[in-house]
Amino acid sequence: MKKFKNILFFLFAIGLTVSCQDDDYKLGKVTVPSNLVIDFEVVGQYADMPYGDGSGTVNFTASADDAMTYKYVFGDGFTLVSPSGTASHSFNKNGVNDYTVQVIATGAGGVPSNKMTTVTVFSDFSDPETAQLLSGGDSKTWYVAASQPGHLGVGPSSGDGFASPIYYAAPPFDKAGESTSCFYTDELTFSLNGEDLVYDYNNNGATFFNASYAADFGGSGGDDACLAFDGSGTKNVSLSPSTSGLPADQTSGTVINIADGGFMSYYIGASSYEILSITETTLYVRAIMGNDPGLAWYLKFTTTLGDAPVEEEFESQFQDLSWSDEFDGDALDTNNWNYDIGNGDNGWGNGEAQYYTDSEENVKVADGNLIITAKRESTSGFNFTSARITTNNKQEFTYGRVSVRAKLTSGGGTWPAIWMLGADFPEQSWPGVGEMDIMEYVGNTPGRVSSALHLPGNSGGNAIVGDVTGVNDATSEFHIYEVEWTADKITFLLDGVPHLEFDNDTSTPFQDDFYLLLNVAMGGSLGGAIDPAFQESSMEIDYVRIYK
Repeated sequence: MKKFKNILFFLFAIGLTVSCQDDDYKLGKVTVPSNLVIDFEVVGQYADMPYGDGSGTVNFTASADDAMTYKYVFGDGFTLVSPSGTASHSFNKNGVNDYTVQVIATGAGGVPSNKMTTVTVFSDFSDPETAQLLSGGDSKTWYVAASQPGHLGVGPSSGDGFASPIYYAAPPFDKAGESTSCFYTDELTFSLNGEDLVYDYNNNGATFFNASYAADFGGSGGDDACLAFDGSGTKNVSLSPSTSGLPADQTSGTVINIADGGFMSYYIGASSYEILSITETTLYVRAIMGNDPGLAWYLKFTTTLGDAPVEEEFESQFQDLSWSDEFDGDALDTNNWNYDIGNGDNGWGNGEAQYYTDSEENVKVADGNLIITAKRESTSGFNFTSARITTNNKQEFTYGRVSVRAKLTSGGGTWPAIWMLGADFPEQSWPGVGEMDIMEYVGNTPGRVSSALHLPGNSGGNAIVGDVTGVNDATSEFHIYEVEWTADKITFLLDGVPHLEFDNDTSTPFQDDFYLLLNVAMGGSLGGAIDPAFQESSMEIDYVRIYK
């Protein structure tokens, strides 16, 4: 009987060995990570501040032999996958609190090992204003701002272009195609539950996935795609201070953290979103891509339901090209343009600090562009030089569409403008002749592009103004600035999207010839304080076109 049992055991062992070898053949080598070590640093921890500086931020480093990736479970409802093993996390419960942090290291074949550590950290961060704006004080639903340029964009997460989607910025309704349109139907709701902020994501059954994640959720091919996905369920939200290093004028300083892997519409493997700007009706955020920390993605949201392709999309009445300057030569065409020289009367009426010249240091044509450069340079008693050119007495017209493709200056104190004046000026006084500002940009308020109308009763600080905010790539990318001018209506557009409309009639000065002006001013009533570090910056114009 004993021999029989030994034989059975021997046969079972052989079978087990064969089975394991077969599994190894199918699955490949299986390795279990070993020697898992977790190190952490509480930010701002000193002898007199043993639990940190109040930001609640802790930097972690995990390492293990044979580990391919690491997952952090932070003990406050938030998780993070880190292929490198490094992670930074902000714990946001106010006061001094202990958190048990688990790190799961995964090796080849998907076999994990794990380890826990405890961190004690102090947080005093609070941003009730942002919580109020996100939730409306109770509950508020946000939608992708499909009609706005740059409602989805990508750029580097650091270095040049740090604060703008310089690689790609989606034109209005760019994702309205059959395979991507689910992006525009998402509903993102932030609510206050007592003092706690919570988040509900209604994706109507499908979510827009970045191409590098699509295969993980049933997609195929190498393109972004809408895929079936259940995004329902209420998730906790915390707010934390930004650690991105963005300048204070380019971020709100607050980060949205969504628990349990929650995300905002476009799946990029991120759950934390830095708020660049927020108002009652607009939200502009930036997030670092989960599997490529070198990329930052940008998203714009609005509270307007149905911000998607609509039948009333703007259609110009003017299609025939009447006149243009494409700046294809090697010098400014003086058959089209005049140079304004000097500083005018009281800085051209605005207290501007520059002296306009016709020097190629300030205005030239090169590489298919007109380039107007403002420089810190002393001349004629002024500390800055620049250029202003006009079509006065050379190209004047009544009604039509003016289209200018331009990239703008940067730097505090710069004030580039694309505009029009009534042709009776200066014989007739301003604002009686009328002024149409197609584009004005102020370096001290980056991301905001404005248009304006000046006329009797509405001039200077009382002008009729419309603007677009969140245009954070205006200084690094070309955009199209336009005015559509008829006897009945004047419409200003950015990249084909209207942002200011004015009902024109015979009582206004906008019924006669106007001419064009292009310039870069420094300081003055709108440009404001000039950055002491400013040296030079250029506005580049690809073309100026007039359609009739």
